[in-house]
Amino acid sequence: MLQSQYSQYPRQALTDAVIDAKMHKNLSWESLAEGTGLSLVYVTAALLGQHPLPADAAKLVGDKLGLNSDDIALLQTIPLRGSIDGGVPVDPTVYRFYEMVQVYGSTLKALVHEQFGDGIISAINFKLDIKKVDDPEGGSRAVITLDGKFLPYKPF
Repeated sequence: MLQSQYSQYPRQALTDAVIDAKMHKNLSWESLAEGTGLSLVYVTAALLGQHPLPADAAKLVGDKLGLNSDDIALLQTIPLRGSIDGGVPVDPTVYRFYEMVQVYGSTLKALVHEQFGDGIISAINFKLDIKKVDDPEGGSRAVITLDGKFLPYKPF
């Protein structure tokens, strides 16, 4: 039976164990996701405490990490989502995403409403992808694709 968490603490402790095992076993997120049938982004988010993993994927990943059966079961629970505590994020990478939303959030909202109507972009029926590409001016660029279903508000 699918279980649900009411607190972030169990998954936070598991995330600490996952990061520790990943580091000690010199594993990549990609190698952990391999064979699960799930996307790299989804498995990474699940291992960071944001999604449940199906039983077969939890077992596969748990075995790669050397997790015990209780930890593998915990990977399958529905977490209390949200990884950023209140206030402005302090990690520079996370802060840049926060900054992007602060600068472009109202623009995205205006364009979504103009092109789709009154509604929201789902973060449930959603796909996320990240790719590293060469920058013509030298170095690298990150191409991040957010692909969410539009859900219109309905008058009632």
